[in-house]
Amino acid sequence: MSLRTRLTLLYTILLGSMLLLFGGLVYGLVSVIMVNNIDQSLQTSSDEIIALLKINRGEQFDARSISTYEPSENIYIQVWGSNHELQISRPTGWKVALDQNAWVGSETTFSTSTVNGLHLRVFTTPLVSMRGPAGILQVGVDLGLMDIIQGTLTKILIFLTISAMLITAWLTWLLTKRGLAPLTTITHIATQISNADDLARRIPINEFRNDEVGHLALAFNKTLERLETLFGSQRRFLADVSHELRTPLTVIKGNIGIIRKFGVDEESLAGIENEVDRLTRLVGDLLLLNQAESGVMSLDRMKVDLGSVLMDVMQQASVLAGKKIKVKLVNIDQAIVNGDPDRIKQVFLNLISNAIAYTPEKGTVEVNLCKEGSMALFSVKDNGAGISPEDLPHIFERFYRGDKSRTHTPTSGFGLGLSIAKWITEKHGGKIEVESQLKQGTTFRVYLPLVEE
Repeated sequence: MSLRTRLTLLYTILLGSMLLLFGGLVYGLVSVIMVNNIDQSLQTSSDEIIALLKINRGEQFDARSISTYEPSENIYIQVWGSNHELQISRPTGWKVALDQNAWVGSETTFSTSTVNGLHLRVFTTPLVSMRGPAGILQVGVDLGLMDIIQGTLTKILIFLTISAMLITAWLTWLLTKRGLAPLTTITHIATQISNADDLARRIPINEFRNDEVGHLALAFNKTLERLETLFGSQRRFLADVSHELRTPLTVIKGNIGIIRKFGVDEESLAGIENEVDRLTRLVGDLLLLNQAESGVMSLDRMKVDLGSVLMDVMQQASVLAGKKIKVKLVNIDQAIVNGDPDRIKQVFLNLISNAIAYTPEKGTVEVNLCKEGSMALFSVKDNGAGISPEDLPHIFERFYRGDKSRTHTPTSGFGLGLSIAKWITEKHGGKIEVESQLKQGTTFRVYLPLVEE
């Protein structure tokens, strides 16, 4: 069932229910008012008749006492003796009790009964003389007119309800067609985008009003933009991985060929080992990113002295730099943070190793750790080739690497390290920033919140 049909049925049923409820209230109110008016008229006539009734010497009601009584409307009168014998009846010849069930008890009652095919409203009241109970007076009126009014009112209400429901269904069907037309357009465009695999196409926002449908189109366009970016990143990643895998696999295959031809030598084994290490780093980075995206990787938080972590990293950095590059520790303060020491060490080592990898021979890498307000600041500055302005906004994107701005080395990464470092930093409640100028160098800054004393 389409949304248009469901909305039409919903609005029609809601309106019909409301009209039925309203009609029931109107019918009940009109019926109560008419019955109350009839009851008041019967009670008034009864009081007038009781005032005229007289009892003769034989303890019988005298019919002549009410012979001149002319009621305001056509009513039925019956006077019964204490032994339930009919003594007075108007019209004459009416022998059946207006409501025999009302004889039981000695209280004034109103009742409704059907006698001789007539629908009657009957008022029954006991008659009492100076000597005690004398009989029963019943005054009734034909409810035929009220029944006609009620029947007519019922037909009118049903007719109006059905007519209103049909008109509402028709109008709702027309209005929902117009209101849902933008959704049809969005569905059509989305289908075309899906069939053509064209994520660059967008839904024209100017065709929609500033309402929920327009907001849906805007959100859909943002989703398409995000998907286009993700697919673009994946394509770049596949291209980069394919390119990076081709080189080590070619080297490994070449070295194996040399070994087969000339026998085992240290140079060939070292070449194979280096390329295997590169592939191992790639697999490790991919596994780490997958754990981060799926939420499987957790942080083992504790109080961490960043100075101690940095000293360990500096020892490894000196091994990576060797004698070609100078790694200088400019400043180191005692900074305590709450975090995972292994992951923080991974961030520090990643940034320093990147700086070493992209710094020319005889260059300098400056490392600094200090406090800046409530944050610990770790910075790494190199005087390498720098990062181009085109690549700078994207360096933290996953699977991105600015090939034009830096020269690759045998130990260079795969464009995953910075995105991992950014993820770890943000999970610790910090942030990472970068400044760079071509041919002048690059500075990375990592801010981590200090532990409050």
